[in-house]
This record gives sequence, structure tokens and C-alpha cells, in this order.
Amino acid sequence: MSELSNEQSTAHQNECDALRSIEKARLLALVERKVELAAPLHAADFQLITPVGMTLSKDQYLGAIAAGGLIYNAWDPKHIEVRLYEQVAAIRYQSSMQVTFGPHQIPRAEYWHTDLYEKRNGAWQVVWSQATGVQAIT
Repeated sequence: MSELSNEQSTAHQNECDALRSIEKARLLALVERKVELAAPLHAADFQLITPVGMTLSKDQYLGAIAAGGLIYNAWDPKHIEVRLYEQVAAIRYQSSMQVTFGPHQIPRAEYWHTDLYEKRNGAWQVVWSQATGVQAIT
């Protein structure tokens, strides 16, 4: 594989930084329950796999947030790693989250997040998202 030119490397880094910004904007919109801001960042065929293994479509996920059935009380991401492949990007990061799901208050805990983004019609959208709880080994 050949090395990227300085110009290509800068463009690649700028695109990676843009993806980090998009993910942070998506998280903020979800925490603030601003579904109208979050919706365009999610592809029509978006799927979330929750830490307990539930699968939610875009409509189910954003609908639960809009209705107050799913509330992100805190979602604090650490450094977001990006793997960029032209029109597809995989991102991964750890975060500290506190969630209310229906009547259940889930205490603040650490999670790993892996998300697949695709560039569609010139805009990045998350297509797949998976969260995994970090378990302390004693």
C-alpha cells in the first residue's frame, strides 16, 4: 500500500475529525432529546444493538427518546477512534453513561461503542451502532 501524500493525509485527517464532530453532535442531540437534530444523522435503515442485546430500528430508537421511554441522563465519550474507508467509516470509543429506560434507572457505567457510518448523498449517517458494557474483572 502506498503512503498518502501530505494533501491526501490532511484531507483524510480532516474527514476523521469531521466524523468525530458528527458523533459528538449526535450524542448531544440524543442527550438533549432533540430528535429533530438527531434524525438526519441516522440512516433510514439504522439499527442499534443495545448492551442487553435488543435490536432497535431508527424509528423505535428515536421514538423511544422522543416519548421519554429512553433518556440519556449522561453520555460522556472519551477519545473517538476512526477508521475511514472512502464512503464508509468505523468509529469506536469508550464512554461513561447513565440511562433511564422506562421505569429502570441504569446507574452510570462505562461502555464501549462501535458505530458504522456511511456517506450517503454527501452526508455521513450512522447505519449500525452497538454498545457493550465494560465489566470489571475481580
